[in-house]
Amino acid sequence: MKRREFITLVGGAAAAWPLVARAQQGDRLRRIGVLTATTEDDPDGQALLAVFREGLEKLGLVDGRNIRIDYRWGAVGAERVRSMVADLLSLAPVLILSTDTPISEALRREAPAIPNVFVGISDPLGSRLVESMAHPGGNLTGFVNFEFSLGGKWLEMLKEVAPDMKRVLVILPPGNIASQGFLRVIEATAPALGMQPIAAVVPGASEIERAINTFAEEPNGGLLVLPSAILQYRDLIVGLATRHRLPAMYANRPSVAGGGLMSYTTDFRELFRRAAAYVDRILRGEKPGDLPVQVPTKFELIVNLKAAKAIGLAIPPTFLLRADEVIE
Repeated sequence: MKRREFITLVGGAAAAWPLVARAQQGDRLRRIGVLTATTEDDPDGQALLAVFREGLEKLGLVDGRNIRIDYRWGAVGAERVRSMVADLLSLAPVLILSTDTPISEALRREAPAIPNVFVGISDPLGSRLVESMAHPGGNLTGFVNFEFSLGGKWLEMLKEVAPDMKRVLVILPPGNIASQGFLRVIEATAPALGMQPIAAVVPGASEIERAINTFAEEPNGGLLVLPSAILQYRDLIVGLATRHRLPAMYANRPSVAGGGLMSYTTDFRELFRRAAAYVDRILRGEKPGDLPVQVPTKFELIVNLKAAKAIGLAIPPTFLLRADEVIE
């Protein structure tokens, strides 16, 4: 072999070594799957997962360095959830973070050996995802987004900003166990506030529009939108509430940022930070079934003054003083 050919061969091989090393390192990275009902273009969903990544990084778990995070977005509907679960499992993750009850139920069925940390499930006991809150057992643990007692708090706050309110339309999806738990608390709280709750089980856009339009035909009404998978219709709900001048309480910040009146909700950033710590503990060898399911400890009251003005509602100054955020 000529000297020039030898140098070329060695040089080419040397240049390829880092690529090979990186590929081998990538193969060794522990994969963490993230399966969420949030769409990829949702800035709030992106922000929460950024908090999750930051939490992991503070614990020494860096995407692309010693772990690899694979995302699957928009997991809504039984068929889509099933397809995305299968897709994610084909990557052989060592752990999966999930953000919705149907997703976690699918993961429990399809991947009972893979640890699953959930965030944002209202009733893991009622959904039979865990055996108990203190000792969940199996492969699931995580963080509850709301406790049922919050249903009464939402109703009290609506009455506080709109004292003349006598009726409240409670929007909830079909077949949701957690929503029924909130509804029971709302129905128990309403008589003492002089309010009549009317439940509207709405599977889709047409049912939502029909329920709100019919309800708004009578005066002194308000709207309470429970946390659920119908949040893909939040723009429709916010628009109808504004059109009919209905004071409305939502269970999530995006609805208020998008024009809704107010929300009293869990600080989801805190939940995702805490979820990162659970992921770290599981990767270090702890069993998810031994880690207790945790409830929220931080809440946020958010008020949209522009929305209040649009429906002709004056928010009491004492109420505004309690708000964590006021949207002007």
